[in-house]
Amino acid sequence: MELFKKGLTILMGSLLIGIGINGFLVPFGLLEGGALGISLIIHYVLYVKVGLTFLLISIPVFILAWFLYRPFFYNGLHGMLCSSFMIDIFSSSKWLNEVVVLTPLFSALSGGVIIGIGAGIMLRSEVSIGGLDLLAQMLAEKMSVNTGIVILSFDFIVVTIGRVIVPSTPFFLSLLTVFVIGVTISIIVATNRQMFFNESVRA
Repeated sequence: MELFKKGLTILMGSLLIGIGINGFLVPFGLLEGGALGISLIIHYVLYVKVGLTFLLISIPVFILAWFLYRPFFYNGLHGMLCSSFMIDIFSSSKWLNEVVVLTPLFSALSGGVIIGIGAGIMLRSEVSIGGLDLLAQMLAEKMSVNTGIVILSFDFIVVTIGRVIVPSTPFFLSLLTVFVIGVTISIIVATNRQMFFNESVRA
């Protein structure tokens, strides 16, 4: 039952990430942070699939995790594979591009919330989508620093580099997207911990 529940969570989370990327960020050239942000930069420049690029970028990180932090490897592999698949599945969905018609600002906000919910519900089940977030987790563990600060630093660097490589990228809207994703994930994970705490107290 627990395995089924985790599998359903990975599927739903990956589905939301795929919709958020293709329905809200890509139409306006917006960026995300981490490996997904790098994948979007490469997509805007070379027109290659975001999910496939994300998968290739994540492979070296997972190899590192296999040798150094085996639990991170197991907790992130399925999330990464499913997310990569969903992102590329929805990239060819014409109905998604036709249904979702918003301004760049609302796309940044809405896309951030949707991606944040997708990543958040997976993290709530101790599942990561990998990429630079997984690398950030390993670095934070090694240096005994806050994981969120490391991830935020990576995200800012990726968005800044993306703005240089792709000048048409809306820089501040991309930073807003990263911020909204981070806040959404934090709320979901914190809510889950509070629920767990309350259940423990009642027990």
